[in-house]
Amino acid sequence: MSQNLSDKLYTIRFKCDDVSHLTIKETDVCVDCTTKDCNFFCPADVYDWDPSQKITTVAYENCIECGTCRIACPAYNIEWVYPQGGYGMSYKLG
Repeated sequence: MSQNLSDKLYTIRFKCDDVSHLTIKETDVCVDCTTKDCNFFCPADVYDWDPSQKITTVAYENCIECGTCRIACPAYNIEWVYPQGGYGMSYKLG
């Protein structure tokens, strides 16, 4: 029996810092991006394009630290660093 993605994501927790470890380098690059790939490649739905404000929102609290955003953004417009010590991923089981 296989688990679905949301079941697997439930087994991990993220201890949030007050400062995001994910940064959009240049907001204008997101405005000009035609594919908005970041809205689709992140398994934790961290990125979301807000057309009314013309910005990509970053819900870093959902991040599972997989690093996909470091390499999947075609413009390399996302800066990803590890959260500072004591923050970030923790596993609920195991």
